[in-house]
Amino acid sequence: MIKVGISQCLLGVNVRYDGGHKNNRFCREDLASVFTFVDLCPEVGIGLPTPRKTIRLVGDPESPRAVLSDDDGSDFTQQLSDFAVKNQEKLSEVSAYVFCKASPSCGVERVKVYRSGNQAEKSGTGIFAAKVQALFPDLPVEEDGRLNDPSLRDSFIKRVYIYHEWQKIQSEGLTADKLYKFHARHKFTLLAHCQKTYRSLGPLVATASHGDVAEIGRNYFSQIMQALKKVASRRNNTNVLMHLQGYLKEHLNTGDRTELAQCIMDYHDGIQPILAPLTLLNHHFKNNPNEYIAQQSFLAPYPKELAIRVNTL
Repeated sequence: MIKVGISQCLLGVNVRYDGGHKNNRFCREDLASVFTFVDLCPEVGIGLPTPRKTIRLVGDPESPRAVLSDDDGSDFTQQLSDFAVKNQEKLSEVSAYVFCKASPSCGVERVKVYRSGNQAEKSGTGIFAAKVQALFPDLPVEEDGRLNDPSLRDSFIKRVYIYHEWQKIQSEGLTADKLYKFHARHKFTLLAHCQKTYRSLGPLVATASHGDVAEIGRNYFSQIMQALKKVASRRNNTNVLMHLQGYLKEHLNTGDRTELAQCIMDYHDGIQPILAPLTLLNHHFKNNPNEYIAQQSFLAPYPKELAIRVNTL
């Protein structure tokens, strides 16, 4: 199974400063059914007890320090950063990371940073989370709270599967042909998330046969992962669905074409979830196989048990 890193408290483990946890039902039940979690708590990992005094970020939001809230002079910044380095080999095996929101060690964004006294601004990143992202800049990361948004959830899980696929290609050895096939497989998914990047990556991939494929691959993958952070809009999804519909034009009778077109428009108008036209398209492509379409990740970006797309998409 795909390995995903996660803040240990999100799995119901009592490792938080107050001796409690932040059990996340979606992670513990839904994601755990398809992923293997690599759970870490950096604060406990560097030897702090549970329960313990709270840590907070102070100083420059761009380079904060992690200290005890009672300001007794203790500074855990380097230890929390080093904890990521010490676990680098383990982290290199994961295909994503789910961090605990607002944590001074694990928060990804909008973590409180105290410049002086009790005046704080939500502009920081947890020390451990920042180091993990520095070590693995293309790694899909998300906070537990943001996973309550189905659109963000959809984007994150797509990135997990695409990142894992890229890891396998890299372990086998990237070639120009493998890069072509990877791009072809995810073209429609990319189009749904970012048309600008979709237009720019095609020419980049075309240079792989006569350039440094390793460097081109790194550049390509960084761009596609950034693009997929953007939520797939209803408008872009509709555009892709209509593209796919075109591949069936010569194979469907009038009734089936009308039904499919109406289903796509019902999705566009917010009447149906995207699963409705996807299910219908998959049905028609099963009866009318197309080798190119069969490889497209857009039609089945993740397992059915994680088919969490809803009307908001």
